[in-house]
Amino acid sequence: MSSSNIPKRNNSTSTSTSTSTNSKPLYASQSSLPHLPIPTLNSTFNKYLETLQPILSKEDYKRNQGYIDSFLKSDFSKVLQKRLEDRAKNKESWLSEWWNETAYMGYRGRIIPDVSYFYIHKRGLGKGKNQEERAAELVRATVEFKKLVDSELLEPEKAKGQPLCMNSYQYLFNAVRTPTKPSDSPTNHGSNKHHIVVLRNNRYFKVDTKGRGKQDLVDAFKQVKKVADGQEGSGLGILTADNRDIWTDARDHLISLSSSNKSSIEAIDSAILLICLDDGPAPSSEDARAWSLWAGGHDRSPKGKGRNRWFDKHQFIVDSAGESGFNGEHSMLDGTPTLRLNEFVLGSLQAGKIPLELPETEKSKEPMPEVEELQFELDEKLKQIVDKSKKGFGEEMGLQDLKMVNFEGYGKELIKTHKVSPDGWVQMVKQLAFTRLFGRPGVTYESCQTRKYLLGRTEVIRSASNESKAFSESMISTSVKDKEREALFRKAVARHIQYSAWAADAQGVDRHLFGLKKLVKTEENEKVPEIFTDEAALKTAHWELSTSQLSSKFLDGWGYGEVVEDGYGLSYSILDNKITWCITTKNNDAAKFGEALCSAAEELKDMMERNKNSASTSGSKL
Repeated sequence: MSSSNIPKRNNSTSTSTSTSTNSKPLYASQSSLPHLPIPTLNSTFNKYLETLQPILSKEDYKRNQGYIDSFLKSDFSKVLQKRLEDRAKNKESWLSEWWNETAYMGYRGRIIPDVSYFYIHKRGLGKGKNQEERAAELVRATVEFKKLVDSELLEPEKAKGQPLCMNSYQYLFNAVRTPTKPSDSPTNHGSNKHHIVVLRNNRYFKVDTKGRGKQDLVDAFKQVKKVADGQEGSGLGILTADNRDIWTDARDHLISLSSSNKSSIEAIDSAILLICLDDGPAPSSEDARAWSLWAGGHDRSPKGKGRNRWFDKHQFIVDSAGESGFNGEHSMLDGTPTLRLNEFVLGSLQAGKIPLELPETEKSKEPMPEVEELQFELDEKLKQIVDKSKKGFGEEMGLQDLKMVNFEGYGKELIKTHKVSPDGWVQMVKQLAFTRLFGRPGVTYESCQTRKYLLGRTEVIRSASNESKAFSESMISTSVKDKEREALFRKAVARHIQYSAWAADAQGVDRHLFGLKKLVKTEENEKVPEIFTDEAALKTAHWELSTSQLSSKFLDGWGYGEVVEDGYGLSYSILDNKITWCITTKNNDAAKFGEALCSAAEELKDMMERNKNSASTSGSKL
């Protein structure tokens, strides 16, 4: 392993070098993590064929079967596989650079709604605290977590007792997605920066946290509100939600206008993270909370969407009632590291484990300075760009439909009484709901982390299967008995568990196909094989259901946008006695889809309970 996986904590570059010892556990296991494997061609294409079958017509399937057979028999398939194997020998991960570039840094569209995500903190966690007090508590807990990361004393995340790759933690604090051309750059500004940037009324303020306890921070936030509420700011942050090339050019122009602009941008980029103190009435419904946390404004927000945010960075958001949430910058971190941060912050505050006021040995001897407003000087050109961006973002988000679904019929406790995987159960609920609405399986992406490998991120679980199709059809059919339905359901869940295990072992279909296609040298007139170009086959990776599970007792839900124009974002959580979904779509039927999910969840439970009771009754007669 080269040393570039372990963050150099005081360097402003995005790569890093240093050596950890076992006394500093955070990165200690990096050198022992296995490299991401490359599946065999036969393994991948046998799975791929299986995933095509429930989606394609018999004619389309047969044609693609022929393409795959021809490809596997060709010398070119061996050439591409050899190129991939050679790449793997010379890289810490054959996939990492490609994936980060293609899925994130090279993406030039809006990161809201297309990339970033949000967490809704459980309502009432800051009960009795006003906005400034709750924000100060969140900052104090964040600083304590940052100390564990900076000192490398934080234990690595583990799965089944094995450590996971922790490389992404270098982008948790003091980091930013820097807009550049032709691709953005991830930048870590170093752990020796101890300030946050506070957003209020579209204005930006630098607040130092080093040696500062809760009361110092409360006083600073009061001062921020007093200054900011006098006049609304330029709302420059809306540009972070625009096309990345537009933001890159605007940012370069902004910096060229004055040294003040440059230093203000640097202060935002290098901050630990952002704290957004929202003004106006607090969103009351769960849908409105989700809108605010996702897009900086809710459906009926009088001042529009995109307010008081800077989407290039992680940001905690606190509304006027003291309720809070989080908006995550997704480019270099997937959900589990930021969920860990949020759970540490919320859980340790709830348990009273955070020293809200510092001991004298850590407390700053200097009084809290006046807050520093970050000034921006905008010329007419930039003002016009900002106005156009506000209008464009409002129009874009106006196409979005969002619905928070809080299904309280049951949760994983009941599911486990049937000895079924909760995730498999809930994925089958989605398939049943989609089939009832549209009469066919939904092309489904479920995210599976591959962080047990060095620089691993995710692989796709293709949840739509022959087995899930047979199960869904059996539930719709009036001629199928419950006993057969249960048998088909259990087969569908077993298949889902198997594919999930493959994905976790980096033996799924999609990343391998991605790598093979990348190595076709079209510039040297190599022809792209039909397996990568057939329109019908491509539909099986047109993720109309983009699904991902994160479950936490500290969240009321979480969400992100759909990944295809005609699809649905379906984030979900499986708690002890309830299941939550956030549905996002441009199809204008989020509520309808939510009703279908709840109906399917009840239908599945009723079928399983009937069978269970029937078996119990039959047994009692013997």
